[in-house]
Amino acid sequence: MLLKKLEVGPFSANCYLVGCPQSREAVIIDPGAEGELIIEQVHRLELKVKCIINTHAHIDHVGANGKVKGAFNVPLYIQEADLPLFRSPQASVTLLSGRDEIAVPDQFVRDGDEINVGTLTVKVLETPGHTPGGITLEINGALFTGDTLFAGSIGRTDFPGGSYRQIIKSIKSKILTYPDETQIFPGHGPPTTVGNERRYNPFLS
Repeated sequence: MLLKKLEVGPFSANCYLVGCPQSREAVIIDPGAEGELIIEQVHRLELKVKCIINTHAHIDHVGANGKVKGAFNVPLYIQEADLPLFRSPQASVTLLSGRDEIAVPDQFVRDGDEINVGTLTVKVLETPGHTPGGITLEINGALFTGDTLFAGSIGRTDFPGGSYRQIIKSIKSKILTYPDETQIFPGHGPPTTVGNERRYNPFLS
């Protein structure tokens, strides 16, 4: 698996380029800002973008959707429950972006869906709590958790649609079921493992 992490925007959100070494087909996860940088890195790595997936619809993870989607003419996927966050002033997506419109999804994904990217399989796990439609992506045994789970912390639940009870349930029922050695690539901050979070994350004890 080819993996490139880019920290983008004022909130230092993690955008991931994940590719198949054989075909060079790739998925872009959470292009939140700095679209030109993301596009440049795709070309530098000689990747063939197949799709874009947002783990959730907060501005720091969707802000460059339009620019990146336009550059590669590929579909954009998200879980349907987060669609209102693209349109709701209360969610501050359009207000923070300074634009009237953010590129909205072409297709919705649901729990258990699988998307083939070359020899890679991207499996969708619904992990609501940070947002109603938050998802985690499993690729080659690694987990891309968006803002559901971080190294030593969890996603905020005080935004519209957030739920502390729900995010803890999502983590314990969907993420902590994986083996301890499973790598976790979160939406902010450094990578971690399931074992580290099971043992040391204060929110999960």
